[in-house]
Amino acid sequence: MSQITEVIQSPLFARQKKKLKKNQIKKLDDAIRIIMEDPEIGSAKSGDLQGIQVYKYKFGNNLTLLAYEVNETTLYLYSFGSNQNFYRELSKYLHQ
Repeated sequence: MSQITEVIQSPLFARQKKKLKKNQIKKLDDAIRIIMEDPEIGSAKSGDLQGIQVYKYKFGNNLTLLAYEVNETTLYLYSFGSNQNFYRELSKYLHQ
């Protein structure tokens, strides 16, 4: 797979990121860098979320899920959050 050269945030992702504290943003940015280095690191989803991958990382004691999609050299960031209702909200956002 070729190198990621562009990162695009969805409006939902941007709104969620705005609400974070500085240390949380740093951890999120670290997770995004990891994905950029190895886009296949996340687990691929099926069903109505086909094509979406989810990368899981820890922040303190909380597991955070980060939904993204890679299209050639572009990384699309859709959403992130805890596991509670994550997939339902993501599906609702993508299919509106």
